[in-house]
Amino acid sequence: MASSLKFGTSGLRGLVTELNGVPAFAYTRAFAEMLKEDGSAVAANGVVLVGRDLRDSSPSIAQLCCAALKESGLAPLDCGALPTPALAYHGMRFGLPAVMVTGSHIPEDRNGLKFYCAKGEIDKQDETQILAWHGKLDIQAVPDQARNLQAGTPEIDLLAAYKARYQEFFGAGAMAGLTVGVYQHSSVARDVIVEMIEALGARAVPLGRATSFIPVDTEALREEDEILAQQWAGEQRLDAIVSTDGDADRPLISDGTGAFLRGDLVGAITARALGADVIVTPVTSNSALEASGAFGRVVRTRVGSPYVIEGMAEAGRSGARAIVGFEANGGVLLGSDILRGDRQLAALPTRDAMLPILCALHEIVANRKPLQEIGREFAFKAAASNRLKEVATEKSVAFVSRLELDEIFMAKILAPLGGVAEHDHRDGLRITAKNGEVVHFRPSGNAPELRVYVEAATPERAESLLSWGLQIAAQHTR
Repeated sequence: MASSLKFGTSGLRGLVTELNGVPAFAYTRAFAEMLKEDGSAVAANGVVLVGRDLRDSSPSIAQLCCAALKESGLAPLDCGALPTPALAYHGMRFGLPAVMVTGSHIPEDRNGLKFYCAKGEIDKQDETQILAWHGKLDIQAVPDQARNLQAGTPEIDLLAAYKARYQEFFGAGAMAGLTVGVYQHSSVARDVIVEMIEALGARAVPLGRATSFIPVDTEALREEDEILAQQWAGEQRLDAIVSTDGDADRPLISDGTGAFLRGDLVGAITARALGADVIVTPVTSNSALEASGAFGRVVRTRVGSPYVIEGMAEAGRSGARAIVGFEANGGVLLGSDILRGDRQLAALPTRDAMLPILCALHEIVANRKPLQEIGREFAFKAAASNRLKEVATEKSVAFVSRLELDEIFMAKILAPLGGVAEHDHRDGLRITAKNGEVVHFRPSGNAPELRVYVEAATPERAESLLSWGLQIAAQHTR
């Protein structure tokens, strides 16, 4: 039986039953050998940071990662539970590789490993090297002596440094007068968010703290999350409700009515707030970005932070001054330093939930407008997205490939929309119909799911189109 473990759009992921044990040890050993081979380990004096989210399986997997690094002759530092961007920020700041144990937003029966080199997130070439070392090492068991190896602890408070990054840029009192609900659930950043926005002058109202892990997917919200937000907004006078996914690299933001903003709109608000002249975003982000006129240049990529990072790097080489990348899931990556008067926010080319949360809140204060009005200024098309769960990847790929290659099949499927105007196959298949509506079918890179994204003139039509798209996908994959 094939293993569920594989590299997707965000690191190595799979079932806990298949990761927690020899595989976690073996893949981390492979990562360590890659670091030693390319000289990164020597440059970092052998130090590798290890962090984790709040899943029940994460502490034991993190312990295996530390053991693998120690067994390789490196010096792991156990950083405990903290946001992925906080770990990445410290690593990039001091040139240290890192491993984050997290499954992000996927169900608790799954988990994963995110690997970082000194320069930041690993790229596809690094993935290939890790897989090659994994095969070469062919580890079949965790050595008994490795299980007893102890990791060190960092001398610097990583969370304090992460909070200082934003407190120094925005300044004390930047959010004075705001009342912000913080949906805590099982986010690893649930306390950090409260502390951060209170330090900037807002009043934080903690909400919905969970005692067990909840897989909050910012790109496919659960109905109960939407109901909760509306209830909280109705019970209290809130300017916004903010949250993140499990490892805090994707934000979740609602306006004062409890209506959640889509991630690409959050990204656009963030980019404009930071004065970006170039934005880099995947094909799944709203097609109105180009028409908004808010940005000098819009660069489109495949889904996944490695592709956004690659696009930001290219924009930097082309002379862009202020570069912001973001994804439809809301994750924002800062591709360049940002200057605001005498304050500077250093580049952080990895997904970060805190920056868009703070930018959205700051925009409410700076513009003296509610968040829903700020969002409407971008004139986004109504959009919706969801997923078919438990769809084998090979079935998703076969369906999308048939759509792309069989023109008769595509024409038949799209006939209710008046036919096909154009299509983009950079990532899955994004079809623009002759009536201007958009339907995008994309196999997930992280789980056995088929994602469906749509755009239409009204929210009601978008929901109807999404329902139709999911039904079509189900008919051809089940």
